[in-house]
Amino acid sequence: MRIPKLKTPEAFRKNTASLGIDLPCDDHVLPAAESPLSTPLDIIKLNGKTAGNRIAIHPMEGWDGTKTGGVTKEMKRRWQRFGMSGAKLILGGEAMAVRHDGRANPNQLIISNENKSEIAGLLELLLDSHQEKYDTTEDLVVGFQLTHSGRFCRPNEHSQFEPRVAYRHPILDSKFKVTSDKQLWTDDEIDELIQCYIRAARIAADIGADFVDIKHCHGYLLHEFLGAHTRPGRYGGSFENRTRILSQIINGIRSDRNQIDIIVRLSAFDLVPFRSDPEKSSSGKLGPGIPENFSHCLPYNYGFGVNPDNPLEYDLNEPQKFIKLCSELGVKLVSLSAGSPYYNPHIQRPAIYPPSDGYQPAYDPLIDVERQIQVVRKIRDTAPSNIAIAGCAYSYLQEFLPHVTQYLVREGWVDVVGLGRMVLSYPDLLLDAIAQGQLNSKKICRTFSDCTTGPRNGLISGCYPLDSYYKDRQDYDVLKRIKKQI
Repeated sequence: MRIPKLKTPEAFRKNTASLGIDLPCDDHVLPAAESPLSTPLDIIKLNGKTAGNRIAIHPMEGWDGTKTGGVTKEMKRRWQRFGMSGAKLILGGEAMAVRHDGRANPNQLIISNENKSEIAGLLELLLDSHQEKYDTTEDLVVGFQLTHSGRFCRPNEHSQFEPRVAYRHPILDSKFKVTSDKQLWTDDEIDELIQCYIRAARIAADIGADFVDIKHCHGYLLHEFLGAHTRPGRYGGSFENRTRILSQIINGIRSDRNQIDIIVRLSAFDLVPFRSDPEKSSSGKLGPGIPENFSHCLPYNYGFGVNPDNPLEYDLNEPQKFIKLCSELGVKLVSLSAGSPYYNPHIQRPAIYPPSDGYQPAYDPLIDVERQIQVVRKIRDTAPSNIAIAGCAYSYLQEFLPHVTQYLVREGWVDVVGLGRMVLSYPDLLLDAIAQGQLNSKKICRTFSDCTTGPRNGLISGCYPLDSYYKDRQDYDVLKRIKKQI
């Protein structure tokens, strides 16, 4: 049953029980003075600061920067709204490519000396908007996410993949135009790339960011290296080799006498790629998602946190080991996600409406929400006490997001509630819930996936249905025509 038809928490619980999943939901949203969501994140400090609540915003790209990786008015508006949201943890702000060829789209922000002053302006805008609304930034913690897109690089043209990969993948190579071993990174090239991360962290520190996020999620390059079981050399094969990039980046940042704090965003598990079922598609419409045929590549040694004998199941042995390594390296927080928006989006961002390059849900998306919540719970239970764990995949909860996340934080299933696409239409949703006891239904993200379908087709990202800033653009007419084919 779709979420808007569930009118009460009791109805929500009955629905989840009928699905056979464990997804707790409180009856009432507590006011700020009593809410677990309002408690400071006192288990860690970032740049000497304690985040004032348990609400975070994930890095949100708009595919709307300049061709040279600079800042635009759309980007400024988004960062200003992050500051107004009331979230006390901005977990990266924007995915910033550490060099030009690492961009996932030709309008992605690049963290470089050339763009340094403009990025500093973004941070200042965010801080000023937060100060104006909440009277202080002493408990606001803001970082920059550093990335290279690897397999998904499109640095020059939206229609032109320019992938660089950790290893040859028997399913993904054809989908993302990997046709030659020349597209593999050499170990020496990775040594050079590590220096790019170290330089980017220095720029972030100079600008005044409280931390950097070393991105290891969603099939982007460093996440792909975590699954490089078949790769020879010093960056593949063993767990030690596959995590060597992170170790060398962090050690290099410290050798540079840079004391900026460090977090990691991690896809805790991956599964095989999925596709639209052609037998259940009609008139060009997308069918339900089914796994790609993987019988020819068993054992499946092409992912991280995945059962090699049955790659439709996760295996948390290495992800838990990775969290402990992060703690040993001085990482303060790990922000968990799963899968990839490029080849199994239902795992990463459960939704009832698919993006144009995706597929229809094969079952109730709450099942995928619950899977991520339970994985985060298991990792929190085994993680060292000196590291904080943030979760995600909450958007599809819609009206019941505050009821569920309040429980999760209170019961210690997660330390931080991370919000992504929901904040595009409703940046202050959790503070609104705490103040009013419920959300404003007209602002709630209904997972239409327009914010993904737009950039997949060369448009900028935004909440076209609910945010008038995007709704009034000519792009919305183009987007509606595209969606008729889904």
